[in-house]
Amino acid sequence: MNYFAHALPFLDRPFFVAGASVPDWLTVADRPLRLRPRHAQAYEDAPEHFVAEVARGVLQHLGDDARFHETRAFAETSLALSSLARQALQEENGMRPAFLGHLLVELLLDAALIADDPERLKEYYRLMDALDAERIEAAVNRMAPRPTRRLAGFIELFRRERVLWDYLEDDRLMTRLGQVMRRVGLELLPVHFAALLPAAREIVAARRTELLAGIPTPGESHAPGAEFCERKDAHYGIKPR
Repeated sequence: MNYFAHALPFLDRPFFVAGASVPDWLTVADRPLRLRPRHAQAYEDAPEHFVAEVARGVLQHLGDDARFHETRAFAETSLALSSLARQALQEENGMRPAFLGHLLVELLLDAALIADDPERLKEYYRLMDALDAERIEAAVNRMAPRPTRRLAGFIELFRRERVLWDYLEDDRLMTRLGQVMRRVGLELLPVHFAALLPAAREIVAARRTELLAGIPTPGESHAPGAEFCERKDAHYGIKPR
């Protein structure tokens, strides 16, 4: 899942939404730093409301991902998009098609949800603009295995760039995909890759209800175990800390 899908049920809880964004923010701002369930669970009942909400949001994110990535709908949809990517790139082997299949499911699910109700994305960004980035970084540093000094600045960049709007247009999405490919050290995509995006959008939009089925609702206990987090890190080549 990506930012908007994680946040959508909780737009009345700003610090919770921030916490649900933290694991993805850290993959860009401070990639080696990972929050495990145990780190957040120690603070979900913190006396400071904003710290507790950030911790609960982190747990929501980890629980969302644990269920989302293990559903049949995700496996089938990512496989279908990997196949499209493999044909477009003419690559029988290599990491790019599988990585793109996974990534596109998440980005295009956000795109489908935004297209369903663009006003909710405006609401999301109003929430983001009102957040105190330094306060969020301080809350994360309370629970993280080591402190970061990169998160607050990245939050400012994230809300200034308005990245999620770009998922709705193929050319702008291609620009964002290029940024991701550079960040993970994979070869950039050829221009003709954009031709598969309309079909990929249709595949994901048709299965958006199935993809979100089983995701914890507000108030559910859903934190994943350490085993899931370790498997996810291993998939992306991240060494455990």
